Amino acid sequence: MNNSVSIITPSYNSSEFISSTIRSVISQSHHDWEMIIVDDCSSDSSVKLIQSFVEHDSRIKLIQLSKNSGAAVARNKGIEVAQGRYIAFLDSDDLWLSNKLEIQLSFMQSNDYPFCFSAYDKIDENSKVIGCVGVPDKVNYYDLLKMCSIGCLTSIYDTKYFGKVYMPTIRKRQDLGLWLRLLKYTDCAHGLNVTLAQYRVRKGSISANKINAAMFTWRLYRDVERLNLINACYYFTHYALNGFLRTKSPGLARLLGILK
Repeated sequence: MNNSVSIITPSYNSSEFISSTIRSVISQSHHDWEMIIVDDCSSDSSVKLIQSFVEHDSRIKLIQLSKNSGAAVARNKGIEVAQGRYIAFLDSDDLWLSNKLEIQLSFMQSNDYPFCFSAYDKIDENSKVIGCVGVPDKVNYYDLLKMCSIGCLTSIYDTKYFGKVYMPTIRKRQDLGLWLRLLKYTDCAHGLNVTLAQYRVRKGSISANKINAAMFTWRLYRDVERLNLINACYYFTHYALNGFLRTKSPGLARLLGILK
């Protein structure tokens, strides 16, 4: 059975955390992987740091874009050159637990699941755990329109089933756009409610700007998914309410099944 995994990592001025990210991949108990790091014209020392790992491990590969193009373009370039059967994603400041790939691939293969994701911890800039995000057993296309419960750093899809599927080239929410594309070809994505990764929450990051994220979610509904105005309003209302409850009233969110 082909167990090869291509790990796609976009990188931009990531010198503060990229070494820890790469080490979390090197430490995987599953060894059949390639890590494709796509640098988006960094101006710091991150390229030099990445190259030092490339020189010592042939599974780590560096691609440098000729102009700053954003995470979607960087990820898509990684998908384009990927050689593995499975496509996984890990951003340049996030971490995987050492058994992440082993557990997730076993879960996928034993159940014949082509698309899966897992629970993950939230950590701060000092790598202190500040929360845990659980996941549902499964989600379909319409579930994801209401709330994105798939963390990019935990997702894996099987190219033997889907072929290579790319992210929409929008500045934010391109990962949600990819999940929606995949779910047009399978009934659901399956969640493994076991913590296998650590998502770093950084001050000033794009994902920390909730208004900005909401704006790009609306654009995804209208410009990418082509939802009509009524349907877009319907799903955006669910998205906004679920996000508010998860942030401001996690107890109620758990009671309602929004948080696990």
